[in-house]
Amino acid sequence: MCRIFGFRSVIPSQVHSSLISADNALLHQSTEHPDGWGVSYYVGESPHIIKSASTALHDSLFKQVSGIVSSETVVAHIRKSTQGDNSILNTHPFQFGKWVFVHNGNIKNFDIHREPILSAIGTQMRRFVLGETDSELIFFLILTQLAKRVDLHRYGCRVEDIFDAIEEAMNILKSIVGDFAKNDDAEPSETFLTFVLTNGHNMVAFQGGKRLYYSTYKSQCSERLTCPSFAQECEAPTQSGYVNHLLFSSEKLSGENIWNEMKPSQLMGVDWNMRFKIR
Repeated sequence: MCRIFGFRSVIPSQVHSSLISADNALLHQSTEHPDGWGVSYYVGESPHIIKSASTALHDSLFKQVSGIVSSETVVAHIRKSTQGDNSILNTHPFQFGKWVFVHNGNIKNFDIHREPILSAIGTQMRRFVLGETDSELIFFLILTQLAKRVDLHRYGCRVEDIFDAIEEAMNILKSIVGDFAKNDDAEPSETFLTFVLTNGHNMVAFQGGKRLYYSTYKSQCSERLTCPSFAQECEAPTQSGYVNHLLFSSEKLSGENIWNEMKPSQLMGVDWNMRFKIR
């Protein structure tokens, strides 16, 4: 399966440690996930996406990009293909306007279910499906439901609206393909639906069978004396309902962050103001 990473913070931060230099950074994980990589980071209101069908470990561009990225919002993906050829069109992250999506999983018997899933995507969205993967269809199925609740091209989206759209999309998907596997060690051919979705301000994750860890604070922040945004929430679970940073990762990454594991079917995310919500 793939490996995913999401980062959302109140201040622009470099994430090269998570992507390159940590003991189990995405770069090193690419030895077992060799079918492409992608990094998305936001500059102002716009997502910039750089991706390649090459193995990250042997791609100097991955190191170059990961070393310079400094942003409030970053999403990254290391691919081990289950559906679709090894090509740029099938490489994550997927993008629609401000929205960016990465998926770790698979839809069992996708060749049978592709057309029914595609039919459940809104007609205006359907024409933007360019690749062959189940992941891209999941993305546009979620956006179809989200577009019923919010204007996709504006910010100010409530986390609750995103949660509702994801739950509705998952219910539609389950009615077509069945439920996802609850055991992370199940056969790779089984259905898994773990993903991260962001528009640069909001960031939301869904645990769909494949493990996903999250972190909202550190054991001790190395910049606690110099960071203008340092707060109690940086070194302890939030008491206010707000956090200064939120990370998602398929693996616990070495460093100062305290990691917790999401539960199957759990939704988690932040809004534009870093209000932290769990469902």
